[in-house]
Amino acid sequence: MAMGEWTPIQTEEDICVLMQSFGGFHDSCIKELKYISGAYVGEDLGMFPFNDQRSVRMIFQRQDKNPMAIEMEFSGVITLSLSPKNTAYTAEILDASMLMRDGKIYWYDSFFKEKPDVYHGTWIEAEGVRWRCADDCMGNKEIYVMNI
Repeated sequence: MAMGEWTPIQTEEDICVLMQSFGGFHDSCIKELKYISGAYVGEDLGMFPFNDQRSVRMIFQRQDKNPMAIEMEFSGVITLSLSPKNTAYTAEILDASMLMRDGKIYWYDSFFKEKPDVYHGTWIEAEGVRWRCADDCMGNKEIYVMNI
């Protein structure tokens, strides 16, 4: 699967470029996500109990082109609040917000500029973010599949 080059988000201008490139996430959806904590239990049942990775990758698709889909990777995840709507509601994102505050990056599934602890939608707080075009990830085929 061909994917674009990663573009890091390091400044407010980088956020503006992403938001403009992906139409402010209008008419988009979270296709899927993958979380890696870094903790694991080995085959000998010994545990490595440390969250030393805390990485989330997310595929977003939208009803527009150039790009049709992006992948975002959040590193040093501090909070992931996943609040999917039930089947009686739409999963469509009408607009999203992304901001930098106190050295952290926040992404919200709606227009939001307040304190994160009062937001009830899906949002993420991380130490770093990067993104890339993922137009090969359109449709309902699973992207983050473990080949056992």
